[in-house]
Amino acid sequence: MRTKIALITGGYTEEAAVSFKSSAFVHSKLDAERYEVYPISIMRDQWFYVNDAGVKFDINRHDFSLVIDDHQITFDLAFIVLHGSPGEDGRLQGYFDMIGLPYTSCDALTSALTMNKGYTKAVLAGIADIHLADSVLLFAGDRKTATEQVKEKLSLPFFVKPNAGGSSIGMTKVKTIDELDSAIAKAYDAAHTGQQVLVEEFIEGREFSRGIFRNTDGDLVVLPATEVITTREFFDYEAKYIPGLTEEITPAAITEEQNALSARIIKDVYRKLNCRGMVRVDFFLQKETGRFYFIEINTTPGQTAQSFIPQQVRAFGMTETAFYTQIIDSALQAAKTNSGE
Repeated sequence: MRTKIALITGGYTEEAAVSFKSSAFVHSKLDAERYEVYPISIMRDQWFYVNDAGVKFDINRHDFSLVIDDHQITFDLAFIVLHGSPGEDGRLQGYFDMIGLPYTSCDALTSALTMNKGYTKAVLAGIADIHLADSVLLFAGDRKTATEQVKEKLSLPFFVKPNAGGSSIGMTKVKTIDELDSAIAKAYDAAHTGQQVLVEEFIEGREFSRGIFRNTDGDLVVLPATEVITTREFFDYEAKYIPGLTEEITPAAITEEQNALSARIIKDVYRKLNCRGMVRVDFFLQKETGRFYFIEINTTPGQTAQSFIPQQVRAFGMTETAFYTQIIDSALQAAKTNSGE
């Protein structure tokens, strides 16, 4: 019998549109001979599956099952391709843990932690050769004093962004103090989780993104790096999703030393944060020094044909089908190990 996969998509934020594109791509690449796939949309008002005839079936949230033609369908695994809340911030993972359904992503604690950029940096501090931009973390009660806090502790230019968010939504590069108030207000407005804003000093350097996953042998595999070169001020939402604004070079033109350094640090990041499945680490190589500056980690990275991970998988010499099979099989193996089977 084929393994039943719940392909989790949708979400509660603006990133839902990207999630639907990612899940459609993953679905097209999953091995149909091995997997029986059910795309499940997780929306604020409804969790549901739509069959090929366009008929909608609600998910039973008690056990995450479906009833189709009087037949109950339960799943062997949840393949999470939901960007933002609740699929990337640990909420869905906690629910799946409670009902005993294995899933492909990081666990609830790691997902919640890594969704918080400021807290993630605090955990990663101390990893050998990792560098972190000076920053100020602003909370909901800091709105009135935010500008003064930033001016006191940081030097221009800097980035202002929601502390928990993705796709660069609500992010601004600030080059003059006059721009700071509006940038902070924009980030607060886009901060769906916790009303926290992170302000970081700007690091001048080449920007890269690099995926990593644990294969079925239990080994950590770091994928080839992608260099991001954009005509925009920075790699913002438009640069990510409007064709022609960004050049993405995979594999990136980096030296053997830079390749080895970034691969080692990314493995250390993966271990330190207790990651599972596939994640993606974004970083700068500072122009003057060649130092590795951590930007952020994405535990549910985009999976469209143009997204970084599929690009890197192809550059690695692997098909997306083989890659997703590794991700699924690794998650199922881990579930059996954890259950004592």
